[in-house]
Amino acid sequence: MQWLLIGYMFLFIHRPFEVWPVLGEYHFERVYMLLTLGVWALYPNKRWLPNIQHYAYVAFASAVAICWVLSPWMEQGQVVVENWFKILTFFVLVVTVVHDEKTLKLMILAYLTIMTIYLLHSFKEYMGGRLTHRMGIDRMIGVDSSMGDPNTFGSSILYSLPMVTVFWTKQMSKRCKLMLSGYFGLACMCLLLTGSRSSLIGLLLLTLILIGKSQKLWTYLFFACMVAPFAFFALPDSLKNRFETIINPEVGPANAQESADGRWLGLSNGVMLWSTYPLSGCGPGVWRPATGSTIEAHQLYGQIIGEMGTIGVITFASIIFCFYINIRQMRKWQKQLNAPPEAFLFRLTRAIGISVFLMLVMGNFGHNLFRYNWLWFGGFLIIAHHCVRLQIRQQMRVAAPVWSMPMMPRTIA
Repeated sequence: MQWLLIGYMFLFIHRPFEVWPVLGEYHFERVYMLLTLGVWALYPNKRWLPNIQHYAYVAFASAVAICWVLSPWMEQGQVVVENWFKILTFFVLVVTVVHDEKTLKLMILAYLTIMTIYLLHSFKEYMGGRLTHRMGIDRMIGVDSSMGDPNTFGSSILYSLPMVTVFWTKQMSKRCKLMLSGYFGLACMCLLLTGSRSSLIGLLLLTLILIGKSQKLWTYLFFACMVAPFAFFALPDSLKNRFETIINPEVGPANAQESADGRWLGLSNGVMLWSTYPLSGCGPGVWRPATGSTIEAHQLYGQIIGEMGTIGVITFASIIFCFYINIRQMRKWQKQLNAPPEAFLFRLTRAIGISVFLMLVMGNFGHNLFRYNWLWFGGFLIIAHHCVRLQIRQQMRVAAPVWSMPMMPRTIA
């Protein structure tokens, strides 16, 4: 069953039915999901993992449905709502099928492998001339059409990078280190070629986080300071000017500054929509018809208050709070079990925590409310939480005293 789930992960990330139209004509992805659902229905080992985060997802799913039904532009938001509930369906399949550390590790490894294939294919197409010209520069895009936009593509790359740290341990072989280093380098190169300034800021923030958590702080900091200038000057002049506008807007075209200002406009438009529709917002996925804008919100916080109102703010905040509760509990259990830093489940927890933090920071520059990462990473954390809870129970059984029946005196015949 887990291999069917991995297959769907490939279809969702790489989206070959958008790369090769012949697959799209036959709706291959729908047939595959129906097959997976059929196998899941007959799968004997599925069960629900108890976790407080499920309630937060149920609340947010209810909010999405309510806000959509109440929206004056209900038809325009249908595609966004349908796509999000498809992601929710995959989340349910994962958390009811994957229950052990070995399978969870396979899922994370498969995620990185699929991302590698996706990046290699996108880079191959970029070298062949498949790109987009936007903001006065040539920018790399993903091979798919749904999430291949430079900014969305850059965000997908960024959120995957903390997962590399899950497998980077002292005991790993040189071959594994070479493969992980290769992925990290490929990901950074593709991220820079997208020309996404927000993704670059996220990459720099991630680098500081990883260096700050390392025992070789000054060594890695020195190495990063030495490599960064060479990486920057290796970029085409157009991309160098693009990234320089982060600190000096005057070196770039006027539309680059307008793009940056659009993030604050997204927040102000969100507040305006919230004042008009305070309870449920204008509806998920209907930002453009509701605001009359030609672009999306480009701002998570403006998007959520504008599209889903008070209901959306409360339910989304509950998801973030449950992430915090689970991560905090995992840290307590790590101390209780005296688990080594190399333990997979706790390294995964830290990586998910970093990814969630990056998504919240990147929310200042992009509308990532309905991204799959919120559900996928939440599902991985729930499974990790379940595995550690089983270890805690096992430890308690071993430590519990064994009470035996009193010995009865033998009778002498």
